[in-house]
Amino acid sequence: MTETLISLLASALAFGVTALLGKVVIPWLHKLKYGQTIKAIGPTWHEKKQGTPTMGGIMFIAGIMTAMLVCLPLYYYMVKSGHITSYYETNAYWIRVIAGIIMSLLFGAVGFLDDYIKVVKKQNDGLTPSQKMILMILITCAYLATLALSGDATMTTIPFFGDVDIGFLFYPVSLFMMVGFVNAVNLTDGIDGLCSSVTFFVAIVFIIIAGMRNMFGMSIFSSAVAGGCMGFLVWNFFPAKVFMGDTGSLFLGGLFCAMAYGVNMPILIPLVGIIYLCEAGSVMLQVTYFKLTHGKRIFKMSPIHHHFEMSGWNEIKIVWVFSLVTLAAGICAVALTRAI
Repeated sequence: MTETLISLLASALAFGVTALLGKVVIPWLHKLKYGQTIKAIGPTWHEKKQGTPTMGGIMFIAGIMTAMLVCLPLYYYMVKSGHITSYYETNAYWIRVIAGIIMSLLFGAVGFLDDYIKVVKKQNDGLTPSQKMILMILITCAYLATLALSGDATMTTIPFFGDVDIGFLFYPVSLFMMVGFVNAVNLTDGIDGLCSSVTFFVAIVFIIIAGMRNMFGMSIFSSAVAGGCMGFLVWNFFPAKVFMGDTGSLFLGGLFCAMAYGVNMPILIPLVGIIYLCEAGSVMLQVTYFKLTHGKRIFKMSPIHHHFEMSGWNEIKIVWVFSLVTLAAGICAVALTRAI
């Protein structure tokens, strides 16, 4: 019961700090003229969003980090003092939690640098793709190295099979999957409220899975993520008053991976992150097909949320449908977790 209360506190703190910061941060970003430049490749009607403040991800980064800095030490104290006895958390587990936080902050820093170049330096493309990729690979390698040093890194939990040691293969597969999905979360941030809403439901799924596995530290972690996303939606839901920018989307991508690896079930990443996968997959399919057919397209526009926009769906409908798909995939993930 105590751990549930701490999770609720984490969610409430993250929500409150993020939502309240909007009253300060958004006017500040307006004053600094940190407005979004709408690229020509997007739908033409997105031009009306020109000048909406970006880099708003700093709001939920502050909210989520405040919640974690308060609630994770509180939970750890309650465990050590004997007030909480039903848990499964070793020193290696706590290293995963802390390393996940640091990794997410580093991804957020890469996003901040990208946004800064775009908005402040007025260079619309920001970091080059190769620069961004190199930085993300280095961050991911550092995270995986931390897991390796903590012990039992290659032992992962797979539904129906239990704990399985997949050996050295764990590292290249994890590197490919983590960098890919951080980029995929970034691609999901294309219309008002989409990335925040999808990630909110992703976090809810990991709250439940962490609780089922008695990993309440990760449940608190995920509760903070859910609260931060909901607090940001106060300002980011259609019509958005602020965008998260790469600062926020890359941070959320890191958190997504940290939650999956934190409960030691990275195998669930493609399922729980089904929307992220579809967003990135639609871009890869579109580009490949375009090159192979000398200009033909599969989708009206990619990522796939723009295809639905071009098909007549409004932004609110897309957000609701994509969120419900995430919820359905999350229910499947919870069911699979029960099969361990």
